Amino acid sequence: MGLEIEYLPGQTPLDHDELEGLKIPTITTRGELDEFEQQNIEHAVEWTLKNKFKADKILTVEFIKTLHKRMLGEVWRWAGEFRTTNKNLGVDKFEIPIELRNLIDDTKYWIEKSVFKPDEIAIRFSHRIVKIHPFPNGNGRHSRLIGDILANHVFSHDVFSWGGENLETKGEARALYLQALHEADKNNYTKLIHFARQ
Repeated sequence: MGLEIEYLPGQTPLDHDELEGLKIPTITTRGELDEFEQQNIEHAVEWTLKNKFKADKILTVEFIKTLHKRMLGEVWRWAGEFRTTNKNLGVDKFEIPIELRNLIDDTKYWIEKSVFKPDEIAIRFSHRIVKIHPFPNGNGRHSRLIGDILANHVFSHDVFSWGGENLETKGEARALYLQALHEADKNNYTKLIHFARQ
């Protein structure tokens, strides 16, 4: 039968080859997939809590890929690998390494020069990485977790609440999150910072 997925607005559809990367053939519904992915993500969160990472470790392409692999590697073969197709969101597949390098360099500069307050640096990084959309899927969850890691490990702030609800399901919190992301696309981060801390 195979896996059938219904996508919410703002989610990235997987192509046939990417769906073939599913490691657990018994998964056939979105609910089952969400459950397995959530278990995997919880393991990744535990890993981030057991370790202390400095900015020079977090702000690397290697760490960005490692975190994604830890989040989804038990479910997807392509976890931690950059997407090889263009999507409805994100930069061209060939621009991913360049855009990530630019983001890393910008973020190092923001930290070194205290260009923005700590929360804004973490939110700007999270927003830019989800806008690049480096991976076939899981970009939103990855961007939020890496934003949490920056806030907590680099700035010793609490992790973000991200609206305090599951953003992978349809609802008011997801709608507000997407609105805040669209505002951030226009370089207005106020709503996204507020949403992340409410």
